[in-house]
Amino acid sequence: MVRIGILASGNGSNAQRLVDHFSRHAKAEVVLIGCDRPGAGVVQRAWDLGVPLFLFNGGQMRSGAVQRELQGQRIDLLVLAGFLRLIPADLVKAFPGRIINLHPALLPKFGGKGMFGQHVHRAVMAAGEQESGITIHFVDEHYDEGEPIAQFRCPVLPGDTPGTLAERIHALEHTYFPQVVEEIVTRLFGPIG
Repeated sequence: MVRIGILASGNGSNAQRLVDHFSRHAKAEVVLIGCDRPGAGVVQRAWDLGVPLFLFNGGQMRSGAVQRELQGQRIDLLVLAGFLRLIPADLVKAFPGRIINLHPALLPKFGGKGMFGQHVHRAVMAAGEQESGITIHFVDEHYDEGEPIAQFRCPVLPGDTPGTLAERIHALEHTYFPQVVEEIVTRLFGPIG
């Protein structure tokens, strides 16, 4: 069984999509959701989905406590689904080529510290971009600089607001993120059936 862990900081809609997706597979399962914000929507989603939840803070991330928890839970693949903290170098080394992130823009544009959610969509629109999208990539010790896995695009339409653009970006995330994570699981661990 491939044991998938998710780290999330927000609402958790992508975490829920991943849990639902892998609940249909006999050889891979989301076994843990970690969250650094006790009031985040993903906390309630984890409870509702029956997935064990691990709450932690920035100090625990830096001290290695999160890494120890993930290793203690025998996590094979770590997926960041709206997780806003920088992953420490030690954690990256502990999961080489086995941490995946979802970013709501076409990297390398509009990435880096502070570039998440509405901040990204406002920046895309302020730059006059004709298209945006999502990037799924491996994680290294820098924000949004890991090796790209896949990108999916959507237009930036006349009259868009950050909110309307965010809706199209969320649709891409919900459609493609679980599929790409499954492809990575298959590539790393073999077919999951």
